[in-house]
Amino acid sequence: MQAWRVRENGEPGEVMRREETGPPVPGPGQVLLKVRATGLNFPDALLCRGQYQVRPPLPFTPGVEICAETEDGRRVLATPALPYGGLAGYTVADEAGLFSAPDALDDAEAAALHIGYQTGWFGLHRRAGLRAGETLLVHAAAGGVGSAAVQLGKAAGATVIGVVGGADKAAVARELGCDIVVDRRSEDVVAAVKEATGGRGADVIYDPVGGAAYQQSAKLVAFEGRIVVVGFASGTVPAPALNHALVKNYSILGLHWGLYAVKDPAAVRSCHDTLTELAAKGLIKPYVSERVPFADAADAVQRIADGTTTGRVVVLPEGVRA
Repeated sequence: MQAWRVRENGEPGEVMRREETGPPVPGPGQVLLKVRATGLNFPDALLCRGQYQVRPPLPFTPGVEICAETEDGRRVLATPALPYGGLAGYTVADEAGLFSAPDALDDAEAAALHIGYQTGWFGLHRRAGLRAGETLLVHAAAGGVGSAAVQLGKAAGATVIGVVGGADKAAVARELGCDIVVDRRSEDVVAAVKEATGGRGADVIYDPVGGAAYQQSAKLVAFEGRIVVVGFASGTVPAPALNHALVKNYSILGLHWGLYAVKDPAAVRSCHDTLTELAAKGLIKPYVSERVPFADAADAVQRIADGTTTGRVVVLPEGVRA
């Protein structure tokens, strides 16, 4: 089979190599899966760089999210067991971690559902307790993580403000359903959001960016608001001023979604059932901006690392046309 492999850490476009190799052999409790589509994520870039919290042994195959087919013909969603990632013809995953792919979504859309929407749902509902009628601000609203939060916020009945970087991403944010879009490249984010909210700010702020975006969040969070820290795509981990949180009465909430698979796997499965229902009703649908041929996977991961993509980029297996 064909597989993309990383033999040394570095930039994805430089260290990902396409190789011919045999299919992996499942270990105890694992199953062999035929990959139908691989949803790319920022962690794939971090894995290549050796900067992710999980560091698989070299060589490894990136691809942490897939839609796949079991040997008995079931269409499933899975998180491959590294070092055998999803950018290959076959991979392996823990049988206990398989989820039925929603009938309402095709393979590429299904491959883009699990991580982003689970992260969004746990962040907005389990951690922040988002309520109908509240205002939700989403940083990087046109990106893979942000686009899921936008749709989930709208499904929950919130007014959604999307912060993006560039006119093309602003157009995507509007298409996703943002009520208000702020382009950080041409607008003062703090001034624009305060004007849009009558000076009140946002009840919930969803931040996968960190850095300067977090500093804006602290200025824009409403009384008794909640800032959900999802990640640091900017590369800068902010140092919150806790005295500011005290005097303004807001909460800073961390979200490590992967920890729920260890601490509360039943909650992850319940969330999947909820997401499947929302997809069936048409309330959520992963925005797949690109369906990339297998041969172009390294370039696609590099573009995600560079922050130039919108929505979700999905790689199709060898022989499947984009």
